[in-house]
Amino acid sequence: MNDLNLRDKIAVITGGAGIICSTMARSLAAHGVKTVILDLNKDGATVVAKQIEKEFNTPSIGVSASVLDKISLEAARKDIHERFGPIDILINGAGGNSPEATTRVEKMEGTEDENLEETFFGLQIEGFDKVFDLNFKGTLIPSMVFGTDLVKKKSGVIINISSMNSYRPLTKIAAYSAAKAAVNNFTQWLAVHFSKTGVRVNAIAPGFLLTNQNRFLLIDEKTGGLTPRGKKIINGTPMERYCVPEELTGTLIYLVSDLSKFVTGVVIPVDGGFSAYSGV
Repeated sequence: MNDLNLRDKIAVITGGAGIICSTMARSLAAHGVKTVILDLNKDGATVVAKQIEKEFNTPSIGVSASVLDKISLEAARKDIHERFGPIDILINGAGGNSPEATTRVEKMEGTEDENLEETFFGLQIEGFDKVFDLNFKGTLIPSMVFGTDLVKKKSGVIINISSMNSYRPLTKIAAYSAAKAAVNNFTQWLAVHFSKTGVRVNAIAPGFLLTNQNRFLLIDEKTGGLTPRGKKIINGTPMERYCVPEELTGTLIYLVSDLSKFVTGVVIPVDGGFSAYSGV
């Protein structure tokens, strides 16, 4: 554990009240990291923080802020400084998809009687903006606010959360796919920009997990079974199952610790072989 150089480091996890990010926070706490559970949902963040303190006897606090509001984040940073001090690790975990930014059909048929409202042309700009901003600007703005701590310390790590969509876009979810591709590009850009400061920037691209944001696409509400889309994902994943949040934590610990001191600007898939499989 000491070789990792993590004990008593301070980490901010955005979207920290969610299943994936709270699991990441727990894995950091298990290695002695003080965790800040930052979420729009203050009550949810506080509950997770209290659970972490009880389970790992490691300091944890819940803080409310919007990842799309720089003033809100700056207020949170001030609060964190007063309670913990400047941070060492930023996990940009806030994100998600929405039905408002999802087409109803995977492909246009090109017929004269086709309902264009079910296709790309039916996407609502407001819904597209909401999803794109949450995933991309929700990574950009926290990096601006909390990255100052890291640069001043001349050490630290930023971890962005990407997706399988970032490599090849999935059908239906144009905004989410575009945003995660932008996250990959931004990860590389910022890694180069920070390369002489002692701050590393990397990303994790999870395979497919069942979350509140994508459940409507993958699980049939009436039967509880997989939708046709859900079956496609399982068939396209050589391990033939969904990822679970705990399976992301090994890569996380590697990237935030001294095990990866010369690693920056990479996006690591944790996907059960999805990105390696041609389907044949």
